[in-house]
Amino acid sequence: MRATKPNLPLTALTLSATLLLSACLGGGKVPPVLMSLATDAPASADMARSAGAGETVTVDDPVTPKALKSLRVPAQVGDTAIAYIKDAQWIDTPDHLFRQLLTETLKRTTNRVVLDTRQSTLDPGLRVTGTLDRFGYDAQAGAVIVRYDAALAATAGSRVETRRFEAREPSAGTKDDVGPALNRAANRVAADVAKWIGNHG
Repeated sequence: MRATKPNLPLTALTLSATLLLSACLGGGKVPPVLMSLATDAPASADMARSAGAGETVTVDDPVTPKALKSLRVPAQVGDTAIAYIKDAQWIDTPDHLFRQLLTETLKRTTNRVVLDTRQSTLDPGLRVTGTLDRFGYDAQAGAVIVRYDAALAATAGSRVETRRFEAREPSAGTKDDVGPALNRAANRVAADVAKWIGNHG
């Protein structure tokens, strides 16, 4: 197989074949611009918070499939075929980026005290875990998909609640628009998760 990566095609006729070819090739050079996630929730003028025992929230990195344990952006081209978008690369892996986004969204949109995972021993409050099993481009849907199966548990208790959150944003699957589309979709998921946690008694 040749070592030159093809450009991501713009026509539906050649999309699947080219993406499948790119999946077989190595990482190549680091692109000049790396992507990240940023919350679109407005910051509160007063970020001071207080919490009683058991009322804090800690967000763990979500579990991710192997396709997401990468700095590259996956493209689903079939039920069992995954490629990667050419020249689209994250600054960190999606599990870390999504946790940071969700944590910041919680801080800005709820009255909860949100702790870093290294501070979780301060108070055995609510713990948010989950599985981030979709975080990329779907060629058949012509959109990016973010899907997060969240689990909320009280560290000191036995009750666990689970809920699925998903958002889609239209995308051409190019390096220029896939990052902003994923950021919008991830923000919608984070906002819904924050609302769910904020309303938790």
